[in-house]
Amino acid sequence: MQLTKIKKRTGELVKFDQKKITQAILKAFLAVEEGDEKVWRKEAERLTKIVVDLLKKTNHQKYPRVEQVQDIVEQVLMAANFYREAKAYIIYRQKRAEARLQRQVLGIERGDLGLSVNQLKVIENRYLLKDESGQPIETPKGMFERVAKTLAQAEKKYDQDWRQWFEKFYQIMIEMKFLPAGRTLNNAGTPQNQLANCFVLPVEDSMEAIFEAIKWTALVQQQGGGTGFNFSHLRPKGDVVTKSTGGFATGPVSFMKVFDVATQQVMQGGKKRGANMGILDDWHPDIFEFITSKTENGEIENFNLSVGISDKFLRAVEKSRRWQLINPRTGEVVQTIEANTLFNQIATLAWRTGDPGLIFLDTINRNNPLLESIGPIESTNVCGEQPLHPFDACNLGSINLARHIIKKGNQWRFDWQELEKTVRLAVRMLDDVIDASTYPLKQIGYVVRQNRRIGLGIMGWADSLYLLRVGYDTSQAQRLATKVAKFIHDISWDESRKLARERGPFPRFKISSFAKNNQPLVRNLAITTIAPTGSISMAAGASSGIEPIFGLAYTKNVVSQEGLYYTNPIFLEALKEEGLDRPEILARVNQKGSIQNIKEIPQSLKDVFKVAHDISWQNHILMQAAWQKWVDNAVSKTINLPNSATIEDIKGAYLLAWKTGCKGITVYRDGSKEFQVLERGQGQKKRVKKPLIQSQLQIKPLKERKSVGTCPECGAPLVEEEGCKKCYVCGWSACEG
Repeated sequence: MQLTKIKKRTGELVKFDQKKITQAILKAFLAVEEGDEKVWRKEAERLTKIVVDLLKKTNHQKYPRVEQVQDIVEQVLMAANFYREAKAYIIYRQKRAEARLQRQVLGIERGDLGLSVNQLKVIENRYLLKDESGQPIETPKGMFERVAKTLAQAEKKYDQDWRQWFEKFYQIMIEMKFLPAGRTLNNAGTPQNQLANCFVLPVEDSMEAIFEAIKWTALVQQQGGGTGFNFSHLRPKGDVVTKSTGGFATGPVSFMKVFDVATQQVMQGGKKRGANMGILDDWHPDIFEFITSKTENGEIENFNLSVGISDKFLRAVEKSRRWQLINPRTGEVVQTIEANTLFNQIATLAWRTGDPGLIFLDTINRNNPLLESIGPIESTNVCGEQPLHPFDACNLGSINLARHIIKKGNQWRFDWQELEKTVRLAVRMLDDVIDASTYPLKQIGYVVRQNRRIGLGIMGWADSLYLLRVGYDTSQAQRLATKVAKFIHDISWDESRKLARERGPFPRFKISSFAKNNQPLVRNLAITTIAPTGSISMAAGASSGIEPIFGLAYTKNVVSQEGLYYTNPIFLEALKEEGLDRPEILARVNQKGSIQNIKEIPQSLKDVFKVAHDISWQNHILMQAAWQKWVDNAVSKTINLPNSATIEDIKGAYLLAWKTGCKGITVYRDGSKEFQVLERGQGQKKRVKKPLIQSQLQIKPLKERKSVGTCPECGAPLVEEEGCKKCYVCGWSACEG
């Protein structure tokens, strides 16, 4: 019998190619054996002949099915005493079967770009266009084509051949070397077409101005934006409203509740509820009410809170001096307190609840090119990585650093040449986003185009350190972070200068410190940032931002309620090298999430493969500071502390972050936001929302780890990363960077 064709699972007939059998057997050999690949290839070719002979003898149909071929391959490997190789081949078949099943569930058969099940699910949940019933009407490939075309067509404004840029933009995304942020992936090429993530709106001290800001907030959040505010211009609680009426002001916190209710009612692009950053400066008389405003359950749920901190205040703390609280309406001192009283209260509340964070306003404004002409920056976006003037916005995107590491011999290293190409193309893409986007307010459109601020960040930092076998909490990692950050900074600004020569500088260049200091023309007011990569890091199959890995192993429920282990692939490869990829060890890693207390694992691996809670708060901060040295905007990161951390630890973290040049800090003490059933009214219980779908990646929290709450979309446990809450099940994030 002559074998000419083979029947695929779809029923399609394709040409029979025995080289594919040889390649599959060779992969099984190389997965478990060492030695010369040529030797194993020769053995794979010998076994392939046996497989083909058996097919000819045992097949009673005209064309064999793929499953028949695979069954015979397994039998031949077992008969030849290659038991480990047979196991590797069976596992390979099982993974392929899982992926096929999940793609069928998602309705995605083509255009999946070789993505994993987890990547496909996140992309489907977050980014694919859907019909009225919620079913996807495009594939991941189609989504990237839509985004690339929208951005490339902005090139026509500058007399460029947009088609060549379409190819480049598309390629960099499908290779997962760079992804623009969620708003761009969601909205590009749609009727909405609002592509920016971050917005800051002014709140001035009049009833008309406050409610105008609430209207602006609704319009911004309706189109998918997160909003930041500084409420320090509002007169304090109890202050006079007008002499004629004799009324008294209710203060900033009361109005924050109105913003919160508005946010609760507005769905972002019909997809999710919005989020806000609320800031009050350290001198405001209502500062104590502000920092305690979230201690009552159900209050101001849609706000992250941060105190706007000045150098003067922290110097007063260090020297145990008194501190003046000032009425913003009159400029008069209304109360004098001990600076440490306020500082201790802030730290105590952060220890209890995770809020408030700190925003170091003086540090931010030392790097503000428009400080003298436009004024100081007073607020940031939701997660703190984008300090912005009023009505400014920023579009974000992140480079996947792990896709820029190559293996040379037995060593992994950065491919600096390829990273430079990615940085340059990413800067151009983000600059095109500004022109391609529509904006929810005329004021925003004007300011954005005047400043042309972009937010180029990274993801996959923890993956990169794993590949390089460098411990996250080492001075070597901090030095490498500074080196990579400086490289990206230098190349991105060089590209901005190139774009300025090609397209012109940002319009406010002439009133910026760049012009005052006779610096070359640049296209953008600011370029680099470290944003929460939330969903896009999951879509790219990368670790989040500059965060360490959350856990080395999870349980993913794909085809059974019991679930199947998912182990970090870089760690799994390291275990294989040590001969430790045994089921009993993997089960313990899955249970614990960390390997620090597993005695069979050598110290050399424990030093490298640390997770978030294996790392001291000092080293979390030093890593953030290492990146911040060469980041124009700011860095969004969570400083994780163990449940045993003290209030003194929190205070130490605040001071260390300030002294090392960070622009803000968010701390999270493990268990400080433990979700529990809440009493409401006369014994009414607040119901926990159950998952609407069976997750493909369900985090089983460590026994000592408490949930930050439940995902508003799928009901799974949330984790605290990158300065905001994140769901590892469906990809929901409070901040989509």
